[in-house]
Amino acid sequence: MSASLSTVSYIGATILFILSLGGLSNQETSRRGNLYGMIGMAIAVLATVFGPQVTAAGIPWILGAMLVGAAIGLYAARTVQMTQMPELVALMHSMVGLAAMLVGFATFIDPEASKEFTGAAKAIHEMEIYIGILIGAITFSGSIIAFGKLSARIGGNPMLLPGRHWMNLAGLLVVIWFGREFLNAHSIDEAMTPLIVMTAIALLFGVHMVMAIGGADMPVVVSMLNSYSGWAAAATGFMLSNDLLIVIGALVGSSGAILSYIMCNAMNRSFISVIAGGFGTTSVKPKASGDAAQPAGEVIPVNALETAEMLREAKSVIIVPGYGMAVAQAQHTVFEITKLLRDKGVKVRFGIHPVAGRMPGHMNVLLAEAKVPYDIVFEMDELNEDFPDTDVAMVIGANDIVNPAAQDDPTSPIAGMPVLEVWKAKHSIVMKRSMASGYAGVDNPLFYKDNNRMLFGDAKKMLDEVMVALEA
Repeated sequence: MSASLSTVSYIGATILFILSLGGLSNQETSRRGNLYGMIGMAIAVLATVFGPQVTAAGIPWILGAMLVGAAIGLYAARTVQMTQMPELVALMHSMVGLAAMLVGFATFIDPEASKEFTGAAKAIHEMEIYIGILIGAITFSGSIIAFGKLSARIGGNPMLLPGRHWMNLAGLLVVIWFGREFLNAHSIDEAMTPLIVMTAIALLFGVHMVMAIGGADMPVVVSMLNSYSGWAAAATGFMLSNDLLIVIGALVGSSGAILSYIMCNAMNRSFISVIAGGFGTTSVKPKASGDAAQPAGEVIPVNALETAEMLREAKSVIIVPGYGMAVAQAQHTVFEITKLLRDKGVKVRFGIHPVAGRMPGHMNVLLAEAKVPYDIVFEMDELNEDFPDTDVAMVIGANDIVNPAAQDDPTSPIAGMPVLEVWKAKHSIVMKRSMASGYAGVDNPLFYKDNNRMLFGDAKKMLDEVMVALEA
């Protein structure tokens, strides 16, 4: 493939990637967005493999690696459950970071890759390598820890070391100092020591950064690591002088940063506060007597038959799904109940909080998988005003995103966080296994409201019973 044809292919792939991002911003166009992304990636890979930068001798190795990667991808696609999607995304981010690290080291030690750079251009190229490995290492180790937390292999509580901010600052200063040593090195052997030390510090920083973040902030962590992986890809593009990687990495990095900003706004938190430490940290002071009231009152449990009766008599129902629905894999039963209620003339809608689940869009994907119509799925801001006119608000496995303490308790760790105001409905039903607090480790006064009912048990099992009662 000629250089001009390769360039044209890159431009076409870039356009398709931009269209893909645009399509993914809306549920109705998300399938088309995915298709654009797949076609763009196929064009990009073909243009790179058969482009002028790859020799004929290297093509068999590349094709072999692609076959191995494709086999792993197909296996993951067939075996990974939708509930495991957040940790899979985190694992994929780690692969981008690892690739950036390996490409950086390979580019630096390969004399053929650097012989064309001299003078200032050589210094800039080496700085690209240094920064690329730095970002890649942070992304790699941070994503591995995120994978562990999301898959429950690592606890969700934040690990807050004494003087952790000073440790991070000291690490940054050491990285800058070794960066100077790296740029001033006169040989590859001499430069390897500062490069390896920087990589070790970056790997430790990635671990420390994500370990210090609380479990409730994991949606922000996922979007943040998505942004990091984009910048790591862009840095790899600079190292390889590949314009497509630079552009696409910048697109992913910037879109991930915007998504992180949206996630932080959804929790009324700043990005810096998330990085500094998440919800449920030990730094939160206990409430003194006289502060906002603790959750108190009597919990009113209901059974599946009573729940079905409340739904049958309702004219308007809003369903709020959470991670508990994902764990129980109850989304298909939820759709069947929704279909049955709509057939009976009940107005049924879904309210999605931006940070519901363990990653951005987690609930939307689950509902789409269950064939829930897009036109009855709404964002939090679109539904909150409708709760006072709603007969039943049904919460399935959610907790923190429906916690009235966010509005009523200024001492709560989630104070100021926008939540779905389900307690304003005429009746609310919360489905949970137990009275345990949510992922943020914060008590929920909703459970004790006079108009609230608790349906305890596995979401899938209880919803099946509700479905049978409705059909009867």
